[in-house]
Amino acid sequence: MSGFAAIGECMIELSGANGDQWRMGFAGDTLNTTWYVRALTNPDFAVDYVTAFGDDPFSVKQRNFLRDNGISTARSPTIVGSRPGIYAITLTGTERSFTYWRNDAAARHLADDPDVLARSLDSRQVIYFSGITMGILNPRNRQNVLNAVSNARRQGSLIVFDANYRARLWENADTARQVLSNAFHVTDIALPTFPDENTLFGDATPTDTAARIAGYGVREIVVKDGTEPALVLAGGASTEVPASQAHAVDTTGAGDSFNGAYIASRLAGFDPLVAAANAHKVAARVVEFHGALAPMEEAQKAFKA
Repeated sequence: MSGFAAIGECMIELSGANGDQWRMGFAGDTLNTTWYVRALTNPDFAVDYVTAFGDDPFSVKQRNFLRDNGISTARSPTIVGSRPGIYAITLTGTERSFTYWRNDAAARHLADDPDVLARSLDSRQVIYFSGITMGILNPRNRQNVLNAVSNARRQGSLIVFDANYRARLWENADTARQVLSNAFHVTDIALPTFPDENTLFGDATPTDTAARIAGYGVREIVVKDGTEPALVLAGGASTEVPASQAHAVDTTGAGDSFNGAYIASRLAGFDPLVAAANAHKVAARVVEFHGALAPMEEAQKAFKA
């Protein structure tokens, strides 16, 4: 077992510059996490992003962007006639809101061929996916992802999952609860965000979230809660890890960067509490930049601080 693979959607990101001028980049929740795993692991460690691409010029730019930053794409298929999804970030102070155009995004077809998906995940040390990964897919492909992840886990892969609930992606809340609960059942490390879990499952506190997810059989849980302490449940003990101070300008990607730094820390052999502290440091630095992807070298400096 070696290497890391994340499953999800790479989108075109439009972030505000001056007036009606917009900057174009690439981002997406699992891609953001992959970016920070890549930044914080040895360059020889294989990092793959498993998705589906269109055949338009922007999809070519996506592939080139990933390759140029040391992220491979395994056996991710090309979907003829498709194109990437797009989202735009609107800021009110440091808080962001998003507008999406993704209904015909190529990534919705990432699990059309279960055999191709399984080969992309074969022999990976760590596999990461999210509730957004599941939310963009049709019911058949959601099951294809769960089957692929479950099979990889039986072969020895460590499965990491962030429910990352976004209501607009789901048919209804009941469907989301069922699918996300099924995903937790095949998870080794859960990295949920408390406000999301409160919204969907009605958890009153981060402790309630951790207890519920532990009930699915997950042995390592980190409940993120913005600038509040993260609650780490591991080895039978529950501990709060305080957040790091930041001069935030844009909170886009904060939780995703936390996840990436946590995964990189665990890969490096740090225990869960140290990993959470490292993850807070990286997230605090990331929110001091606009957009979801802060420069890799800045994440590296924060990680080593």
